[in-house]
Amino acid sequence: MADADTTRLCDQIILSHFGPLTAAVASVLLIRGRLPLAQLVRFSGLKPRIVRAAILVLVQHNVLWHAQTDDDGEVFEVNITECLMRLRFGRYVWQAEQLYGKAGAEIVQLILDHGKLRSPEIVSRLSIYDPIKGPALYSQTLHKLVDARYLRPSTILSHVSPRDKRMKYEAEEKAKISGFPTAKELREAKETAEARLRREEDEAEQTGMKRKAKDQSGRSLKRKANDEDTVNDAVFFRVNCDKFNVHIRNKLMETAAAERFNDSAGLVVRATLKATEAKQFSLADSRSDPTSFANIAMQLMDDDDLSKGLVLHGPKKPTSVSLIKEYLGILASADNPTPAGRAASFVSMNNSKVQVEFELVGRRLRRRVLEAITRERYGDDGVRIVRLLLDTGKMDEKQISKIGMMSNKDVRPLLSALSADSLISLQEVPKSADRNPTRTFYLWYVDLQKAYSVLLNNLYKTLYNIGMRRQAEKEEPSVKAVLDKRQRSDVSQDEERLLTRNEREVLAQWEKKREKLTTLEMRVEEAVFVLRDLGTFGWNDELAVRSEGHSAILVSARDITSRMDAK
Repeated sequence: MADADTTRLCDQIILSHFGPLTAAVASVLLIRGRLPLAQLVRFSGLKPRIVRAAILVLVQHNVLWHAQTDDDGEVFEVNITECLMRLRFGRYVWQAEQLYGKAGAEIVQLILDHGKLRSPEIVSRLSIYDPIKGPALYSQTLHKLVDARYLRPSTILSHVSPRDKRMKYEAEEKAKISGFPTAKELREAKETAEARLRREEDEAEQTGMKRKAKDQSGRSLKRKANDEDTVNDAVFFRVNCDKFNVHIRNKLMETAAAERFNDSAGLVVRATLKATEAKQFSLADSRSDPTSFANIAMQLMDDDDLSKGLVLHGPKKPTSVSLIKEYLGILASADNPTPAGRAASFVSMNNSKVQVEFELVGRRLRRRVLEAITRERYGDDGVRIVRLLLDTGKMDEKQISKIGMMSNKDVRPLLSALSADSLISLQEVPKSADRNPTRTFYLWYVDLQKAYSVLLNNLYKTLYNIGMRRQAEKEEPSVKAVLDKRQRSDVSQDEERLLTRNEREVLAQWEKKREKLTTLEMRVEEAVFVLRDLGTFGWNDELAVRSEGHSAILVSARDITSRMDAK
């Protein structure tokens, strides 16, 4: 079950995409968790026929998981992640057009509209207006999309919750253990279950392509590019959101490098990512595959002038490879071989091989979101406290006031306000076993997992409010009347002549408001992407803070004890 803000946002998305009846069924599952069909009919208050139709629609669009249980039989559960991904569908279509042209965008949009489709259905639907050249064009583009994993096969296992499969496989592995299992055996059982789950996913990916048939002589056809495999006509394909999310992440990395240094540094990061883009399939990678300087130089455009971002000495113009080496040295913090320099780097170099550090950059992007929200609410003083606790670890109120060079009367209410918003947390360290408050140290620190979770829920709430504001603006009587009139076939063909001047002004104001709300929604969704999708390594952030904070607890406790003893 999801929290209240996520539930409301998912309910709103399903309502806008599938209508009120389907949203009523999904709302019951979002509030009550997984349910069988009988209870779903009972709690929704709808007819069984309508509930079955809604379930079929949601399963077709990959928004619903269904699994078999021993107690209730078949149960249904909302796929929260897939539901929230629907906010990025427009960006996915745009990205497909940038990569594979109009044909790629039409294929992706058609599959997003229908949830999943087979290859013959895709080609036949899109080739209606061009039956001569259309089939060959769309078949070739579809092959490229499947081969690059922008489209993935939809199998029976993809409709079952990964959590259920993981628990099932772990139970099977634990059943093989004789006697009382040890911690090592339990860990090995969990690793075996994870490996089995990954192996099933890899095997499912292979079902999308099939080898070409052999010729009559018994020998295989000559292996050529784009002719080695063909798309399996019997397999249903769905959009692979992870592959499209890789492009969003790479764009964020490029923008972060350009903001940190200059536009030329951003071009070098983009070329480095593009050199290994074909092997990037998931956001779970901590760093990119290694690539060489020559491959990076090949990805740069002819009109990219890297010399504009550097101060060069001497009349001779350096080569592009030497300029790339200079930028990569800056991005790798080669002039600062310390832990601080390593934490601020974008790439790492080893034996003339370059790798982009996704984990390090993602950690800084998440911290930047945290600091930006803190600055918006509490100003520079709030950011100073958060940075001090992140860099130093756990500290008491007097230490924060002293090291942060702030008065105690200003620090105390600020700490309380930050704690109320879960941006910082409080750790109690009792001196005695009775946990007497007068003999207890109260240390402040930043719990990154808790802070990111609260911020993410607030961003979901903001997205929901944006959607409600858009709907409220659309439902205004004057705007609604003009939009209804615009839907007429005669008006849509000649708006200038059949709409009055006042109606055109109302329509222009509505378009302007919708554009502003859409821009705001994209910015908030980008922050959601940083906290949630790039938050794969959030536990590493938490472990780093905990390791620093553990030593800080000892130092702080020793400091406070020595001061109290001196008094």
